[in-house]
Amino acid sequence: MANRHLSRSISLQTLFEWDMRSGVLAEGETIKESIDRNVAEFAPGMGDIDFAKNIVDGVMNKQSDIDDIIKKAAPEWPIDKISIVDRNVLRIGLYELLFADRKEVPAKVAINEAIELAKTFGGENSGKFINGVLGAVYKEIGEPGKDEVSPKKKKIPDIPYEQMPIQNLGGAIVYARSDGEIYLALVHDVFGHWTLSKGKIPAEVDIREGTVAKIKEEIGADVKIKEDLGSNEYIASDPELGKIRKQVHYFLAEASYEPLKLAAKGGLDDAQWFKLAEILDLNFYNDILPMVTKAVTLLSEGKA
Repeated sequence: MANRHLSRSISLQTLFEWDMRSGVLAEGETIKESIDRNVAEFAPGMGDIDFAKNIVDGVMNKQSDIDDIIKKAAPEWPIDKISIVDRNVLRIGLYELLFADRKEVPAKVAINEAIELAKTFGGENSGKFINGVLGAVYKEIGEPGKDEVSPKKKKIPDIPYEQMPIQNLGGAIVYARSDGEIYLALVHDVFGHWTLSKGKIPAEVDIREGTVAKIKEEIGADVKIKEDLGSNEYIASDPELGKIRKQVHYFLAEASYEPLKLAAKGGLDDAQWFKLAEILDLNFYNDILPMVTKAVTLLSEGKA
């Protein structure tokens, strides 16, 4: 049911945006349009969009009831003090646990899926927090399905590493010089991390040229590639292709120190310039830290 898990991830993304806007969708968007936009951005080719829509629709309609349950199950945590990710993971989990068709979503599945969402998108202790709250509610409603034996999942044959499709992405650490200072252009995602501007590069497009075009598209900066910083590779699951190898190639690129113009797209909510000294306190993803460190070293030593 990997596709259902992906659908829940899209539901979480949509609800996160909705919550960030104080309970309203992006201007002019319906629930389906909001989900379609997030699918196009984060899960192209994903099926079962109706499943994601039903979750989002259900959580929005039952928000007041669900939040009352959270208050009772976690009285030491006021709703507005719970992180936006954890709050909406709880809402999804409680909606599926209490209001969804139990034949379609058994109680154990609702809880386990919510815990996995929390581990993937939340903080270090999010999984334990979600497990504790949902576990308390599960006991309160009599532990439905406790003695059920889950059917064995059909094993999907592993694709040999060498045969996995490859998806190319290009990204850059964009820098500029102004008044004797060096600045880095970073983008902020809706899960609370500062990261690098990047995008998918079609196989037939030169990776350098494609990266320059993606940076321009995403933050409005005209850049010149200065250094090749190397690449990362990780394996991801695609609902249509199965396991794929995502290869992200990173460059050091120079731009003019001008205001950034973040494209209106899902997943990102800010773009800013930072002085080199300021980036030490930012929340980065671990996999890009080596690239950032390498770039900062080159810039600090005047090698770029």
